[in-house]
Amino acid sequence: MGVREERVLKEASYMVETKQTVREVAKRFCVSKSTVHKDLRERLQSLDYDLYLQVDEILNYHAEVRHLRGGESTKKKYLNKS
Repeated sequence: MGVREERVLKEASYMVETKQTVREVAKRFCVSKSTVHKDLRERLQSLDYDLYLQVDEILNYHAEVRHLRGGESTKKKYLNKS
């Protein structure tokens, strides 16, 4: 197994354990968000399909609540300016 495959599996395991976002996983593994997204959406599927299904569920959840997080962030920003 190559370095890339090991990274993909580590990223996926970390996401399943912590339920972190792509951005947070990228910071943890010192790679770009694009790399993490490609790893978890494309590469993982051929490496470990069961793990892919778990990660897919988390990624879909984060996509569903993304607009809520953005609203909270904006609210905090303007509350702090007062």
